[in-house]
Amino acid sequence: MTASQRQALDRKLATAQKLGDLRLSKFILTIFAVAHYQQTEQAAVVLQLSVAQVEAYIHQFLCYGVRGVAFKKPAGRPTKLTAAQRHELSRLIEAGPQACGFSGACWRSPMIQQLIKDHFGVQYSVFYIAELLKSLGFSYQKAAFVSAHLDDVARRRWRTRVWPEIVRLARQTKALLLFGDEASFPQWGTLTYTWARRGRQPVVQTSGKRRGWKVFGLVEYFTGRFFHQGLEGRFTSASYTAFLARVLEQTTGHVMVIQDGARYHTSADTKRFFQQHAERLQVYQLPSYSPDYNPIEKLWKKLKEQETHLHYFPTFEALSAKVEQALLKFEHVPQEILALCSLPQELALAA
Repeated sequence: MTASQRQALDRKLATAQKLGDLRLSKFILTIFAVAHYQQTEQAAVVLQLSVAQVEAYIHQFLCYGVRGVAFKKPAGRPTKLTAAQRHELSRLIEAGPQACGFSGACWRSPMIQQLIKDHFGVQYSVFYIAELLKSLGFSYQKAAFVSAHLDDVARRRWRTRVWPEIVRLARQTKALLLFGDEASFPQWGTLTYTWARRGRQPVVQTSGKRRGWKVFGLVEYFTGRFFHQGLEGRFTSASYTAFLARVLEQTTGHVMVIQDGARYHTSADTKRFFQQHAERLQVYQLPSYSPDYNPIEKLWKKLKEQETHLHYFPTFEALSAKVEQALLKFEHVPQEILALCSLPQELALAA
């Protein structure tokens, strides 16, 4: 192989890989493999081709040179997957790349193109893969972390026994059923995606100050009523119980609070507060590592997206004022909060 042929094949390979042309890519890689004194049998194994295919590719290159490294466009429409094959493809994609023999854990269109070719013998353009996946009910999404410490048994028990009983008692006693949580809004700012000119990354000024405005919050399950209280210092048992005391002052009747296992939620001082107000206040713990069971998490996310992401806060006062203004806005739209803070389906059905 001459230097000019190698350069031409390098360009062809780059184009083929960019276009997701798997067949042509393997053709060129076969030529490179044999040019580097690799046996045809070894090249066939590495590239997942038959020995006859490898020999045919080499013969075509020797006869026609770089011009011969191409395929005729097939006549007619491309082969379609059958209904059974589409169902099987969906199952394979849901199993994940590693279960299908790939080293990576993130599906990419060329990988799915290869998967279809290997399992069903159907060759699709890489540009069609996204359309195919949409037709199968898939969408391109960012993955989310889930704790490795999840206790499925405890979550199932809470979902099927504890939660339905909480809802029953709340209805029976006409209690406020409140999901509680906390959020922190940093002065140095937070980043997210936005539209911008290609090649011009959006930039946001930052004060660099490592301070944050902290907020306690409670969302009422039946009505969407929102209670909140901001503070400058740390979350502590004292600040948490002061917030709950304020909520008790603002309401009448029974109050039921569902909370996570934060230390200041379960400390001795906090438990004493619960005992002192046991006539009106009942507290329930979410299962460990289960933020998905706490709908107020969605409110924090929405608030940050709408009000604080990509903002510059030159002073701590500017930050706290912005957050408090946003909290007041949500306080007056209970129906919007109800729509936003919906429970996961497994809990909604159990209630």
